[in-house]
Amino acid sequence: MTTYITPGLVALDVDLGADKTDVIRNLAERVVSQGRATDAAALAADALAREEQGATGVPGGIAIPHCRSGAVTEATLAMSRLTPGVDFGAHDGPSDLVFFIAAPDGAHDEHLQMLSKLARSLMVPEFNDSLRAATTPEEIVAIVEKALEPEEEKPAAAQATPATSGASTGPVIVAVTSCATGIAHTFMSADALTAKAKEMGIEFYVEPQGSSKVTPLDPAIIKRADAVIFANDVDVRDRGRFAGKPVVQSPVKRGIDHPDELLNEAVAAAKDPNAKRVPAADSSEASENTANESVGARIKRWLLTGVSYMIPFVAGGGLLIALGFLLGGYDIVSDGRNTDIILQNSLFNLPPDEATRSGLLVYLGAVASAIGQASMGFLVPALAGYIAYAIADRPGIAPGFVAGAVAGIMGAGFIGGIVGGLIAGGAAYWIGSWNVPRWMRGLMPVVIIPLIASIIASGLMVILLGGPIAALTNGLNSWLTGLTGASAVLLGIILGTMMCFDLGGPVNKVAYAFAVAGLGAGSFDNQAPWMIMATVMAAGMVPPLAMALATSIAPRLFSPVEKENGRAAWLLGAAFISEGAIPFAAADPLRVIPASMLGGAATGAITMAMGVTSQAPHGGIFVFFAIGNLLWFVLAIIIGMVISALTVVALKKWVRKAPVDADVPVAASLQGEMAH
Repeated sequence: MTTYITPGLVALDVDLGADKTDVIRNLAERVVSQGRATDAAALAADALAREEQGATGVPGGIAIPHCRSGAVTEATLAMSRLTPGVDFGAHDGPSDLVFFIAAPDGAHDEHLQMLSKLARSLMVPEFNDSLRAATTPEEIVAIVEKALEPEEEKPAAAQATPATSGASTGPVIVAVTSCATGIAHTFMSADALTAKAKEMGIEFYVEPQGSSKVTPLDPAIIKRADAVIFANDVDVRDRGRFAGKPVVQSPVKRGIDHPDELLNEAVAAAKDPNAKRVPAADSSEASENTANESVGARIKRWLLTGVSYMIPFVAGGGLLIALGFLLGGYDIVSDGRNTDIILQNSLFNLPPDEATRSGLLVYLGAVASAIGQASMGFLVPALAGYIAYAIADRPGIAPGFVAGAVAGIMGAGFIGGIVGGLIAGGAAYWIGSWNVPRWMRGLMPVVIIPLIASIIASGLMVILLGGPIAALTNGLNSWLTGLTGASAVLLGIILGTMMCFDLGGPVNKVAYAFAVAGLGAGSFDNQAPWMIMATVMAAGMVPPLAMALATSIAPRLFSPVEKENGRAAWLLGAAFISEGAIPFAAADPLRVIPASMLGGAATGAITMAMGVTSQAPHGGIFVFFAIGNLLWFVLAIIIGMVISALTVVALKKWVRKAPVDADVPVAASLQGEMAH
């Protein structure tokens, strides 16, 4: 059996600090000191990031901080018995038994099962009593290893056997539990609910959706169920299996802290004909972890989902059109010339050579631009379709795409796509929530919802909304096309500042989404959308490049971790990955963010003033062939980079703060996904 814990990883009756941050950092250092991780700061940062998603303290004086981290080389358990206890967020007070679970990023399924098994053992009072009674680290190791022995493993929580013994005449309750890491809380919640259901005499089945292998609930059991509990902090996988069932939704930790309340609520829902039900068109984006969002936050999430799915169409299409111009000339798309060429010619029947290029280049340019135009043609339908998908899951896609296509027919542009997607998604979600007969449920997501939602959304676009939105779109295009001089510069300053304000956060995303959504309206007669795209991309490249330059010219002002991040930031910035500056902003936001905004504003102003354009929505300098006025694009970035770098160096030199701790775990901030 793999050794997950050794005496060197155990600390008994110690004071590791006043709060959980101190405790986690101490335990991370212990893991590194035992040669099982490479970077204590990064490991602590990953564990603390997990803490921000939800408290890891559980009833009984237990805390289980845990994470998966690239700094971990071997799956590890570190344990401390604290004197005094420290608050880890448990509702019954401080925790004195702390198990730190550290798993590698690519942990094997076997490792994850063992780590999860330990978490479930901590729900057993006798196990915890033995840990508190142990007098040496060796005893702790023996107790833990015994709990992890394969022959002692309990049946999987998703087993097809009820929590009660004998026949049950009450309601049948099923549940799904899942947490952010899928190691600890997922299984602890499942076990706590199972134990409480047995105590209450409820027939109960649960499916823990952890990081290791998931055993789905038997469809026959789901069919028998009278209600379902979703105790989850992440999306429930294959939620549509439970369509039509009364549902109780809750964070996963509530299943650990208050399993009786959840079960009582589920029993009550099973008897209530008006209880909330799992819709046939339930959205994975609308799981419990978003249930308490404000209306504005939900709309923003829906819109950004649509933009994120639309970007591949725009990226591929824009780059192919730019490649077509490079190969076939800028008139290759005029009056449908590319379409005529690909229909009338082939590789074996090339068009005539032209003055500056061969027939082969003209043909390849026509092919690239025609494919690119086809891809760009999906911009508005994809935007609308995936906005509807974000609201109503798969049944929303068809009515959303249709509404987007109708918006294109009406000339309503991307604004019409947004409106059509919202209407289609809302209609699909509403129809999916109908309590229909069981025989009809199978038809809902594939026939009834797409049909009725398409009629509602597209009908409204044709009859009522398309005309006014088209007028608004035309007015916006005319305004953007007419921007010159001070107006264009001011727009560049605003967009550049927004791109650098939160480095991939909501404000950055709004500016980026605005640019990408309008990209399809760009043309040689209307280059304003291309100018906006170039401004947004250039400004977004400034922060990481500026931090890379600053660490090069004034290395003494930065910690070793920041200097290492600075070397990586050269490539990240060149590729338009604004998040390359996040480690610097996390460590010193009051200096880095204002300096980044200053440089971004300068870059935005220059790109707009000089008419720089980009037909590509991403890629930075690596899509140079899609950039118009490339020299000024590069100069604008360099000027903004120098301004931001010199500003942050000046602020660090002359605006003093407490010394930088080289071990501050800022590096892990970069591990988030790219925003674009």
